[in-house]
Amino acid sequence: MNSETLELVRTEYEAGKIAFESGQYRQSVQHLQKASALVERTSSLGGDVQIWLVTAYEAAGQRAEAIALCNQLTHHPHLDTRKQGRRLLYILEAPRLNTRPEWLVQIPDLTALEESEANARQTSIPPAKSSKSQRPKAEVEPVDLSQVNTKDNRFIWLALIVTVLTLGSLLLMSR
Repeated sequence: MNSETLELVRTEYEAGKIAFESGQYRQSVQHLQKASALVERTSSLGGDVQIWLVTAYEAAGQRAEAIALCNQLTHHPHLDTRKQGRRLLYILEAPRLNTRPEWLVQIPDLTALEESEANARQTSIPPAKSSKSQRPKAEVEPVDLSQVNTKDNRFIWLALIVTVLTLGSLLLMSR
């Protein structure tokens, strides 16, 4: 493989990882597929690209492709790639657990937020005040100090004695 091809593979590989980490799974799959097509699949770099491609397939909802590629990776010449391929295959083939809707956290789609912020910057409209400043402040009720229990319950002395005894016994046992 010449240096131009290697540089292109690394560029596509890094672009795929960046797209994956930013949640753009379909673009990640595209970049990683390009890198995988250009790299020698039996090399260490080829194994790394394919491992990332498995995770991108799974994140993009292409589970069948991810499992098929994992099956291939279990026979990869590099030991680390084989191990990781087996681990990923084990995870992908594990049965799915039934979840209740109340167990899940819905992550809002923030793409519209990014677009609206870009539009706001272009039109130079001052940003809206945060909702914290618009809420009415809750009044704090004063505490009646006559109702507070200030009687000494000797807890500190008990804790101090237990600590000294514990340290003393540890010191004696260490000799």
